[in-house]
Amino acid sequence: MSDTDSPWRTADFRVLFAASTLSQLGTNVSYVAVPLIAVTALDAGPGQVGALATLSTLAFLLIGLPAGAWVDRMRHRRVLIAADLARAVLYASVPLAWWTDTLTLGQLYAVVLLNGAATVFFDVTSQSTLPRLVGREALVPANAAMVGLQAVSNVAGRGAGGALVQFLTAPVAVVCTAGAYLASALQLTAIRHQEEPKGRNQKASLKAQIAEGLRHVFGNPELRALALTAALTNLGMQIINTMLPVLFVRELSLPAGALGLFWAAGGLGLLLGARCARPLAGRLGYGRSLGMAGVVLAPAALLVPLVDRGVWLWVAGAGWTLALFKTGTDNVLGVSLRQRMTSDDLLGRMNATFRFVLTGALALGAAVSGLLGELAGVRATLWVGGALLAAAFLPVFLSPVRARRELPQPAPVTAPAPQPR
Repeated sequence: MSDTDSPWRTADFRVLFAASTLSQLGTNVSYVAVPLIAVTALDAGPGQVGALATLSTLAFLLIGLPAGAWVDRMRHRRVLIAADLARAVLYASVPLAWWTDTLTLGQLYAVVLLNGAATVFFDVTSQSTLPRLVGREALVPANAAMVGLQAVSNVAGRGAGGALVQFLTAPVAVVCTAGAYLASALQLTAIRHQEEPKGRNQKASLKAQIAEGLRHVFGNPELRALALTAALTNLGMQIINTMLPVLFVRELSLPAGALGLFWAAGGLGLLLGARCARPLAGRLGYGRSLGMAGVVLAPAALLVPLVDRGVWLWVAGAGWTLALFKTGTDNVLGVSLRQRMTSDDLLGRMNATFRFVLTGALALGAAVSGLLGELAGVRATLWVGGALLAAAFLPVFLSPVRARRELPQPAPVTAPAPQPR
């Protein structure tokens, strides 16, 4: 990689990366700690754990689409800082309630729902500001760095979350989450890029702008295929992840640290997939890399439902790692493709549309997981999630994406959406 296409030459990217490191660490610690609080302290069953996971992603369905249009109209640094501060306050309320013996499932439900709303704005804004900070030519290495960060955070954050819960109790783990979000907000104040929002002077209505973003994604066969594959991946992963705390802690009587390490193994696969994405694309092409990763690695997800004590824990962990390797590759190449197919003035709405679909799949997956867990049992639920994850590559494999060798040229700026009469 030459200096001209290295994102690390940009000071603002380094700031965003450092802040995202802290934010991801907090997110992954809470990913382990919150459901374990529900299961161990509040005696939550599979349906209640499923409801908790559903509420954590429901905000993307409620405000995901308008958030993209709002982000296109706002200064990105302010949105990122406000989102992190809101998440810090929300998570700080959980240990306070625990220590005063007033914590309820209702409060946990409210915290994860409102935290999800803040995350909507943080995620959409982060992906929308990245091309403006590093330039279009540095998108692939920048996305590889961000996906690699997510993977490392999965390993470190979820492993640390399991250890914190096991040795220092869940409230301490949630205090660490709140502190990480606060530190991220402080770090983001160092971003200097203050570009005037492109959407501020547009006269189009919010409804028209949202519709323009939807047409851009679902009217393009390549973007549509990328969205469908990512949605199926999220659906299968969430069905599995929602039931894992119940299976590990209640049915297998394994310690919280074991669950954290299992999730961390998936994070390692995500990291390796992100690191290998660019070399694979250089050798096979972007489309063939996405397709071949699905054919070769996606079936490994069918090993995850075999999780048990002893050797089967290692077999399932290997399957999880391979499945997440594919996801890491998909994330780097898929995000880079969709950013290059989208003009700057549509980035917020494109990212919001993807986040709406992808996180909507997470919400649906959590709800389905809780329902199946109650009606058919935990193990049957894992098989459903594994089957979906194994088949998720098909929309991209059967689409024009598979034939794409190189990244497309940067999309031109679109004309403003017409004002309704």
